[in-house]
Amino acid sequence: MDPLSKLKSARLDGALPDRICDTILQRFDLAVSGIDRIERASQMSFPAAYVEPSAVISPAAQYGYGVLFARTMPVLSDGRFGVVVQISAPLLAYGLKGTIHAVLAHEFLHYLEMMRRLHKGEMLSDEISGNIFEGAYLDSTRTLEPAAVFEDRTLVNHIKKRFESRFREPRLEKKVVDLWINRGLPKTTVTLDTNQVNLSAKSLSKVRLRDDTAARLERMYQRSQKIRAKIRIY
Repeated sequence: MDPLSKLKSARLDGALPDRICDTILQRFDLAVSGIDRIERASQMSFPAAYVEPSAVISPAAQYGYGVLFARTMPVLSDGRFGVVVQISAPLLAYGLKGTIHAVLAHEFLHYLEMMRRLHKGEMLSDEISGNIFEGAYLDSTRTLEPAAVFEDRTLVNHIKKRFESRFREPRLEKKVVDLWINRGLPKTTVTLDTNQVNLSAKSLSKVRLRDDTAARLERMYQRSQKIRAKIRIY
């Protein structure tokens, strides 16, 4: 899978200016270094990822809209289950290194918890919310705790700083609005109540992890539970 194939197609089609494409291509190494860092810090493999050549936004009637900088999406290909991480082009175009790494790490935490639940047969329909703030709370309940996964204190701090309640990076969000959306560059609109994928129980039942991987995920989950218990106490 070429992570830049959609970006290259958008350039050939004229959907994205050469200047923007060149910036994203030059800064793609920040995503690559982030994935390498995440794998070293967790001793786990990152799923397949690709660059989405548009700004992904989620409207909310009373709040305007929120920008989604990355999404972790389960997929079926030829009857086989897989997971891909979608990285929005504006994140690479305007995000700081620490922000890009934090966003990718947050999506990786989603991925690990999803795979843990699938392996244990606990993957049922998740609660859906059309409200971006309720969605942010539900989002936080579907990830492992960063400190339970990563042996990289700086990376953990990056995640905690930017995802304390929901993702907030005002400088980056303003740039996306001013330099991307308001200039008519491509955007994709998704609502939180449709940001989901329907998968058959039969396909999910076939998902099994290696014993050592499953054991490592379970240890991470148990550490996450202990960390969250301490947070509730204090």
